[in-house]
This record gives sequence, C-alpha cells and structure tokens, in this order.
Amino acid sequence: MKKFLAAILIFTIALSLTACGSKSKTAENSVLKTGVLRVGMECAYAPYNWTQSDDSNGAVPIYNSSDYANGYDVMMARKICEANNWKLEIHKLDWDSIPLAVQSGEIDAAICGQSITADRMETVDFTTPYYYASIVTLVRKDSKYAEAKGLSDLEGATCTSQINTVWYDVCLPQIKNAKIMPAQETAPAMLVAVASGAVDLVCTDAPTAMAAVVAYPDLKMLDFTGSEDNYEVSEEEINIGISCMKGNKELIEKINKVLETMTVEDYEKMMEEAIAIQPLSE
Repeated sequence: MKKFLAAILIFTIALSLTACGSKSKTAENSVLKTGVLRVGMECAYAPYNWTQSDDSNGAVPIYNSSDYANGYDVMMARKICEANNWKLEIHKLDWDSIPLAVQSGEIDAAICGQSITADRMETVDFTTPYYYASIVTLVRKDSKYAEAKGLSDLEGATCTSQINTVWYDVCLPQIKNAKIMPAQETAPAMLVAVASGAVDLVCTDAPTAMAAVVAYPDLKMLDFTGSEDNYEVSEEEINIGISCMKGNKELIEKINKVLETMTVEDYEKMMEEAIAIQPLSE
C-alpha cells in the first residue's frame, strides 16, 4: 500500500513539473521574448476586421493561410507593433474560441472588437479602450420599424444579434414583447438575418452598422443615442478593449503607452478609413 501511495505521489509531482514546464514554454513564446505579437480576431467582423484575398490597403497575411486580414483592428495592431518594433502575426479564430486562446497563451492579444465587461475581466486582462462604440439598431428600409424614434417603437419586433455579446444578452431583452430568435454565430450571419427578412431587426454597435448600410443599401441604422428612450447599457458595455493573458502587466503597459498617444478623434478617423476600404464598399 505504501509503495502504491508513493507511486501516486511521484506521478503527481511529475504532472506538476510537466505543467510548470508548459507554462514556462508559453511564457517563452510571448511577444516580449520573441518580438512577434500574435493577435487573434475573427477576420469576419467588418469594419473591425475582415478577410481579403490580397495585401491591398495595408492588409496583413493571416497565419497559416493564403488570405489576408484588414480592418480597424488590423490597423490598430499594426500601429502597436510599429511603436514597439514587433512583427505582427494575425490568427483567424472563431469568436467563442478567442478568450480561450488568450487564456492558454495561443495568442498574445485579442484585438477583435470586444467590450470590456466585468465577466470577461474575470478570465483576461484588458487595456484601456481603443474605441468607444454606441449601440444601435439595424432594420430594413421597408420595415414598419424604419421610422422608429426610440426603443419603445420597436415593441413586438422579431430580433436577433451575435452570440455572446451585450447586444444579444443585455440589449434585446429591453425591447418590450420582443420575439428574440436564437443568437447568430457571426456578425455576417446576423446581418444576413435582417437583410433577408428572417428578423425585423438586429442590435449591434455603430461601426458595425455603419459598415453594414454600405454593404447592404436596403438597411437603415436607427441611433437613439442621446434619447431617454434608448438601450440602457453601462460604460463597460460600450468601451472596446484589447485583452491579454491574466497577469501579463508588461504587455498591457506597452500597448497602453501606444493608446495614450491617440485621441477619440484619432479612433474615429481610423474607423472611417476602415469603413471606406472594406471590400463591399468599393
């Protein structure tokens, strides 16, 4: 019995050492060691990020792919890398897998239009905001909701939004008697849902909506910002940040130093540029 317990103890210690070794390996692969910033994003969330077939307009190659990524997030990632003399490496990931990739060290940072929420901050650390996005509504121009002046005018609408977002989890339930359909896996799927008439409206942020009305001329953006009859959200739900592994203070500080050099006007100008060059706007 003692030999059996001793064997278990040795095995447990071995596992612990292996785990420590894996953790050290992850640390060695960080941007601060390699000079390569591995950034995760969907590459399917215009104007924040999208996929294109060439390197036009400053697009960056997607890791392990023949395609390229561009958009506001790519522009911001390039700016951060240039300031720190790092090489940029874009990793294309599903929305739901991005936080896990940050936590595991598969990527160094997620620059993907994430709101800085308390729930997310339990598992990752965030920089200061790199964009401030008001929340709006998208409808078709021929919809009975097209002339809505406030949230109360959307009563009874059939609606959806992207999965695991404040738009779906927090905002849609605020529409009285809303018929909330299952969440969409991606932002493009959400836009197709409203453009095709599968739903009356979707809730999203202003940059996504501004890009959408360019790509889908039959859509209209309803912005109730400044009205008392608007979605009730906290500051954390409209502040967009860059997430990094929990405890990676040095990387957070280096990114924040770059963000400190920019103003809200700089962010808006960069977003306008992203919307102008998105593939469907040309």
